[in-house]
Amino acid sequence: MTYRIAALFGALSLGFGTLTAPSALTTAALAQEAYQPLPLEEYGKLPDVEDVAISPSGDRIAMITTVNGQRALLAIEDQSKSLRAIALDDRKVRSMRWIGEDRVMLVTSQTEKMGAEFADRIGEFSIAQVIPITAKGSPEYIFGNSQRYANTILGVYGIREIDGTYYGYFGAMELERGNTRSRTAGFSLKDTSRHLMRVNLETMETLKVAAAAQPGYWRDWILDSNGEIAYTMEWSYQGGRWEIRNAEGREIVEGFDKDADMGLVGLGRDGSSAIYYVSGEEEGESEWYEIDAAGGEPRKLLPEVDFEGLFFDGKSGALKGYVIGESDEEEEIHFIDDALQSKWERVRDAFSDFHSSVQGWTSDLGDVIIRTSGNQDSGTYYAIDLSTSRANAIAYERIALTPEHVGPISTFEYTASDGTELSGILTLPPGREPKNLPLVLLPHGGPHSADSATFDWWAQAYASRGYAVFQPNFRGSTNRDLEFRRAGYGEWGRKMQTDKTDGMIALAEAGIVDPNRACIVGASYGGYAALAGVTVQQDMFKCAVAVAPVSDIRDIYNEGYRSSGGSRLSREGLRRQLGEPELWDPVSPLKLADRADAPILLIHGKDDTVVAYSHSTKMADRLKDAGKPYEFVTLEGEDHWLSLSETRQQMLKAAVRFVEKHNPAD
Repeated sequence: MTYRIAALFGALSLGFGTLTAPSALTTAALAQEAYQPLPLEEYGKLPDVEDVAISPSGDRIAMITTVNGQRALLAIEDQSKSLRAIALDDRKVRSMRWIGEDRVMLVTSQTEKMGAEFADRIGEFSIAQVIPITAKGSPEYIFGNSQRYANTILGVYGIREIDGTYYGYFGAMELERGNTRSRTAGFSLKDTSRHLMRVNLETMETLKVAAAAQPGYWRDWILDSNGEIAYTMEWSYQGGRWEIRNAEGREIVEGFDKDADMGLVGLGRDGSSAIYYVSGEEEGESEWYEIDAAGGEPRKLLPEVDFEGLFFDGKSGALKGYVIGESDEEEEIHFIDDALQSKWERVRDAFSDFHSSVQGWTSDLGDVIIRTSGNQDSGTYYAIDLSTSRANAIAYERIALTPEHVGPISTFEYTASDGTELSGILTLPPGREPKNLPLVLLPHGGPHSADSATFDWWAQAYASRGYAVFQPNFRGSTNRDLEFRRAGYGEWGRKMQTDKTDGMIALAEAGIVDPNRACIVGASYGGYAALAGVTVQQDMFKCAVAVAPVSDIRDIYNEGYRSSGGSRLSREGLRRQLGEPELWDPVSPLKLADRADAPILLIHGKDDTVVAYSHSTKMADRLKDAGKPYEFVTLEGEDHWLSLSETRQQMLKAAVRFVEKHNPAD
C-alpha cells in the first residue's frame, strides 16, 4: 500500500509561473479516440483519497486513503516517506487534524439507537480518537476509559499546547449513575446536557472544566489561548433572557431572545474580545457582534464586510480571517493580517484558473494544501511551498478517473418563467456532441446549498453513460445573495420546482437536450424534487429516482419540531422555509401518489437520522395502493450522507440501471 501511494508524489511539480488549469485543456483530442466508460464502481466508491491534513511544521501530511480495497489513515513525511498507516475499514470519517507533529485526531461518527425518553429514536454520534504517528502506541478514544461520560463528543472547543503538553477541550454527556456497563454512545444517558471537559491528549486523563447548565438553561463557552474559560454564555429556556460573563464571572452584556437564536463564536482578532451572534431585525437572520472583556457597548463585527464565515487561529483561538460569500465561482478568503493576506494572494493568483478549495495551512502560511477539481480533473491535492514557489501534486482523489473520463463541466445561464435570472451546472458525456442528448435533471439537496462547476461523482457517473446532467441552482440556493436565498421560502413544489424544469426547457431550446428523454434524480430535498417532478408536476419526466427523499412536508416539519424539543426557534425557522401549513399538502408527493405519471425508484438508508426512513416506506405504500409502478431499495446500515462505500455503490448501480431502463441513452 505504501508503494502505491508513494508513487503519486512528485508526479507533478509546477512553478507558480507555469501552472496550467485542467479547464484549459481541449476536449477535441480526447473526442477523437473511442470513449470507453469505466465501471460504475469507480464513481460510486469512496475516493482513493478522502481528506488531507498538514502538520503545524508543514513537514508531515496525513490523508484518508484507499488502496487495493484497504482503507486507512496514512501519515507521511517530506511528501514521500511513510510514517504510519492505521486501518479504518468502513468507519465514517468526519474530520482529521494534527495534534502537534506526532499525533493525529480523527473524528468519526456512528448511528446509535436512543432510549424511549428521547424524541429521536436514533442519533448520529461523533467519536474522537488520538492516533500516535511516530510511536507504535495504540489509538486512544476520547472518554474511552471513562465510566462517567459517554464515549462521544459534543463539539471541540479547542486544542491548546500548555507547557509542552497538548490538551483537547470537548463537550461531554454524563451517564446515569449506576448505568456504566457500556462506554458507547448508544446506551441510556442521564440527559444530553453538555459539560466542558479537558483531556490530556497524551495520557487521556480528563478534568471537568465547567458543568452543564442547570435544568431550564443552556450554556456555552469560549476558551483563551491557555485553555482557560474566557467567556460563558447562558440562556433561559423559559424567560428567554441571555447573558455573557467574562473570565471573572462578571456579566458584560445581556439580552432577551425568546427563540434562542444566539451563540458564542470565538475570540476577536486581538485574542481577548468575544465574538457572538444574536437574532437580527431581518427575519431569519443573525447579527454578529464583538465585545471587550471589560464590557461596554458591543460593536458590529466587520461592519463593512458582507461575510459568510470566519476562521480562527488553531493555537490561540483568535480570529484570523473571514470568507466572503458563496457563488458559482469560488469563496473569497481574507486574512486580517496584511502579511498573511499578501501570501494568500500569491496562492490565489497561482490557482486562479482552477476550481480550488483550501484543505489546510501552516500558521505562517508557508505551506498550504489545495484541492482542485473540474474539467479534466476528478480531484487533485497540491502541496504548496511558498518559500520555493512550488506546487506539487501529492495525491489524486480518484486514480482511475483520468482526464478522458471526466465529462465537460460548465455553467449554463437561463431565465425562469417569471423572469428570474438563474444558472446551473451542465455536465456533458465525454466524447459526444452536445446535441439532443438524453437528460438527467439532478437538483441539489438542502435546499439551502448550491452546485458549482466542479467534479461531481454522481453527475459524472450519468455522463459516462451518455446523459447530459443538469444541476440547477434554483431560487433558495446559496450561490447568490441573501435575497435570492429568501426567495425560496414557501416555494417547495412551486417556483423552486419550476425553476428546475425551466432550466430543462432552456437547454432544449438551445438544442443541447431532448426534453422528451428526461428523468429527474435527487437526494434529500433533491429527492423531494424528484418525487414532485412526477406528482406535483405532470408530463415532464420518464422516471424519477428519489434517494432519502422528503415525501411529506407536514411530516418533515413535525419531525424537525419534535427533534428540537419543541423549540420556538425551530418552529419559526421551519415555517419560514416550508411556508404556512395550508401550503403543504398540495405539494406533498405522499398526498399525490395517485398522480404519479412515471415510474419511481425509492432508495433510503435504514440509519438515516436527517430524513426518516419512513418517508420512503410510506411513499412506497401509497404508490402500491394507487397501482403505480415503483421500486424500493433499502440501504442497510447507511446514513443520510451515503458514507459507506458498499451501499453508496449499491445506490448508484440501482439508480443508473433504473434510468437506463426507462430512458435509454441510445
